[in-house]
Amino acid sequence: MQSSGITDTGSKRKNNQDSIFFSDEPVGSLPNLYIVADGMGGHRAGDKASRMAIDITVEFIKKSTIENPIAILKRAMIYANNEIYKSANKDPDLVGMGTTMVAAVALDGKLYVANVGDSRLYVVNNDIRQITMDHSLVEEMIRSGELERKKGRNHPEKNIITKAMGSRDEVVPDFFEIDMEPDDKYVLCSDGLSNMVEDDEIRDIVVDYKDIKDAARALVDRANYYGGSDNISVVIVSR
Repeated sequence: MQSSGITDTGSKRKNNQDSIFFSDEPVGSLPNLYIVADGMGGHRAGDKASRMAIDITVEFIKKSTIENPIAILKRAMIYANNEIYKSANKDPDLVGMGTTMVAAVALDGKLYVANVGDSRLYVVNNDIRQITMDHSLVEEMIRSGELERKKGRNHPEKNIITKAMGSRDEVVPDFFEIDMEPDDKYVLCSDGLSNMVEDDEIRDIVVDYKDIKDAARALVDRANYYGGSDNISVVIVSR
């Protein structure tokens, strides 16, 4: 596997509450690991939540002897959620902090994906397909038929998250398993990208750049070109 990642403050924010992690080398019993987290809850709290989520998840995986990717991601994320929640309740400045997370592991021709919140994973080839499902008020409205998907992008309640790590004492991530094809690329991103750049344009940029590092940089630049209203994080993975 090959990967590249970048996180950017964006054009409007003063600090970056996103955090990323990507490793093509083994992390504990896992052969690789890719994560994007988008913190929330104010300046200090958002920074801390996303960084804690990744650091605790990675450390848990390094120490674990579990080999099943879904099982280890589930336990690691639940443990990280509990630690973030406990930290928030000990410090008045951190009350209400939380973070989204999307994580992926490639193993034996399969990609195993976990997510909480609205950070996403896309599969890109000649088309683009969103694998994760946003845990957001707008996504719930779309699934219930109250809102058309094409109108969801600019909905005033677009940023209301219905599930986040650390905001409650319990969290249940969603999990996905997909077959990997030789020409596929996998894009993990925060909503600072997906809210600013249309899916088809994300696909075009990833396809047009042969180097995934250049593609990641181009995606961030495009989000900033369209206003960069939020922090922007991207991790691209290819075989």
